[in-house]
Amino acid sequence: MSTRLQPGDAAPDFTLPSDTGEEVTLSSLRGRRVIVYFYPAAMTPGCTKQACDFSDSIERLRSEGFEVLGISPDKPEKLAKFRERDGLTITLLSDPDKTVLTEYGAFGEKKLYGKVVEGVIRSTFVIDPEGTIELAQYNVKATGHVAKLRRDLGLD
Repeated sequence: MSTRLQPGDAAPDFTLPSDTGEEVTLSSLRGRRVIVYFYPAAMTPGCTKQACDFSDSIERLRSEGFEVLGISPDKPEKLAKFRERDGLTITLLSDPDKTVLTEYGAFGEKKLYGKVVEGVIRSTFVIDPEGTIELAQYNVKATGHVAKLRRDLGLD
């Protein structure tokens, strides 16, 4: 079981390929607040709802100084199809070997339909401009999560 991050912890840096094929490095976004969210699989109902909610909110979030990165184990090609199919406007990153997911405590044992399984734990992190975890949320709900996050951040 991986360790869960807490507010005040340094955010583990990473470089991952995006749905457009470019590499994105977390530390290159220093100076901005970054919302990093982990989701199980592109093009599934809950993950689609969550990604669409973030896309619908991205302009407002950016105007408040936030960037949004969505990370899943899906390959960049599948993420590109996800972006195209649903008109997504957020950055989608691929972590097929689950290294970053594990570093953030977003991969491990979870309950799925009453059974304990190993998989992606839907999680969201807010990273401050210096690269420190400001907010860590595990086992978040896909539906309504962006609205709750905005409230938690005092944006509404």
